[in-house]
Amino acid sequence: MSISIQDTIKAIRDMIPIIDPEEDYLTIAAAEEQMSITEEGRRKEIEEAQSRVRSLARVLDAARVSSTRPSTLPSAEQHGAMMNELDETRLSLIKAINDAEGALAGKEAELARVGDELRNLKESDPSAEHMLDATALRLAMYKGLGFEPIMGQDGRIAKMLIRSITGDVHCVNFDSTKSNKEYADLLWKLASS
Repeated sequence: MSISIQDTIKAIRDMIPIIDPEEDYLTIAAAEEQMSITEEGRRKEIEEAQSRVRSLARVLDAARVSSTRPSTLPSAEQHGAMMNELDETRLSLIKAINDAEGALAGKEAELARVGDELRNLKESDPSAEHMLDATALRLAMYKGLGFEPIMGQDGRIAKMLIRSITGDVHCVNFDSTKSNKEYADLLWKLASS
């Protein structure tokens, strides 16, 4: 495939009538101008795209930061464990409240029962139900004070034994020589000696 120089020169001469340098120059100048306009448009598009990429990168970084769990918040596992602990605490508190309410209901029932008993006791009169002999009660009180009566054969008090504060025992015979007031003064005087 060797082409001779003569053939090449002949091909160029044949093309001379087809080639118009001025028109070719204008075509080339128009093409360069169009390429320059296209290049400027592309450069602006690239700058706008880069600007959009930068703003989207900032939005992405902000979204990444906002979607990241802060260190002050517990992790999902810690949160789950904490929720389980709180549920257990809630259940134990519910149980304690139920127990306390049960105890309160029991105490209220006992209070109502005791109130009824108290009301019944206030309304009842035990002395009316029983025939009480006050003599035995008086004798027990006198004995507690240190006075012990001794009965005679006629069923009346014949003598009185008196235990004094010092522990001495005195005996007083009742006869008609003194008045009741004098005997009472004597008995108290011996008891307090």
